[in-house]
Amino acid sequence: MPLNILVTGANGYIGSHVTIELLDAGHNVIGLDNLSNSHKSSLTQVEALTSKSVIQNEADITDRDSLERVFAMNKIDAVVHCAGLKAVGESQEQGERYHNVNVKGTRNLLDIMEKFGVKKIVFSSSATVYGRQKEMPIKETAVLPEKADSNYGQNKIDIEKMLMAKNQADNQWRVFILRYFNPIGAHQSGDVGESPKGRANNLLPAILEVVAGKRAHLDIYTGYSTASGTGERDYIHISDLARGHLRAIEQMQKTKGVHIYNLGTGQPYSVIEVVSSFEMVTGVKIVTRNKGPRSGDVDSCYADPSKANKELNWTAKYSLTDMIRDLWNWYQKHPDGYDSDHDSDTTDS
Repeated sequence: MPLNILVTGANGYIGSHVTIELLDAGHNVIGLDNLSNSHKSSLTQVEALTSKSVIQNEADITDRDSLERVFAMNKIDAVVHCAGLKAVGESQEQGERYHNVNVKGTRNLLDIMEKFGVKKIVFSSSATVYGRQKEMPIKETAVLPEKADSNYGQNKIDIEKMLMAKNQADNQWRVFILRYFNPIGAHQSGDVGESPKGRANNLLPAILEVVAGKRAHLDIYTGYSTASGTGERDYIHISDLARGHLRAIEQMQKTKGVHIYNLGTGQPYSVIEVVSSFEMVTGVKIVTRNKGPRSGDVDSCYADPSKANKELNWTAKYSLTDMIRDLWNWYQKHPDGYDSDHDSDTTDS
C-alpha cells in the first residue's frame, strides 16, 4: 500500500536519491528542506526521472512553527530524516551550531511527529558513531564510545539515544537507524548527484574540484596504520544506500521496536586506491599532495553489512568502478552541479 512519506533534507544528495527510490516504489513523498546546502532543481530532476511529483516545502527543522505547518497540511504516515549539517571538520569549529541544527532540530521533529500521531521514522545515522573500533569489520553490536571523535559524530550518538528513548517511553514508536558508511557516486541517469555549496569536504567531490581547476591539488592525508599509510573507508553507491531506506520502510510496516543497520559494502578501499581507480575509469590524472594525518580521522572503518543483508533483504550491488563511472557521468553532464542548470537557489543535508 502506498505511504505518504516525509523526507527531510529531500533536496540534498542523500534525500534526493532516497526520494527517487520511494517514488519508483509507488509511495508519495512530501519533501522538506531549508535550501541552505543544496538546490531546488534537484527535485525537479527527480520528478522528471520518475514522472511523479513531490510536494515540496521550504522549511527548517529548527523552526517548530514551519514544521508544524507541514504536518498540518499533509497526511504523513512515516518520516525519513536526512536533514542536518554533516561536515566533520566544520563541526569542530561550529559545535553549538551543529548541536542546534542536528540535535535540537531532531527533537523538534520528534515532538511534532508525536503531536500528529506519526510514530515511524528512518534516521540517517553514520559510521562515525563507532569511533576507533579495534575489530573490523564493524558490527552493529559494537560498543559506541562515551565521547565521539567529532561534534558531528556526537550529534549522531545523541540523536540515536533520543530515538531509543522515544521507543522506551512509548512502544508504538517504530525506529530504524541506518548507519551510513561512505556514500559516493550519482544516479545512473547522470541527472541527480552531489552538488555541495562551497568547498567540498569529502574525497570524491574534492577530486572533482581538482579536475575542474577549483583546487590546484588533492590533499592526501598520510600516517595512518594501514598498508598504504592512507585512511581506509567503506564506499557505497548512493543508489544502494537509497535502496536501503526503501527496504527499511518496507520492513517497518511489519516490525515494531528499534532496529539498527549498517549500510556499507564490507569492502575497504584506501584513499590511494580510490584515486587510482578514478584515474583508471576517467583517464584523468589527479595532482596530489601528501599531508600529515587529519584530526578526528580513524585509520580504517568498514562495515559488516550481514544484518541488513539478512533482515532487510538488502545487499550493495555496485562496485567502486560503478560508483566512479556514475559520478563521472554526473560530472560530465553537470560540471558545475545543479548550478549548471542556472539554479541560484541555495538544502539541509
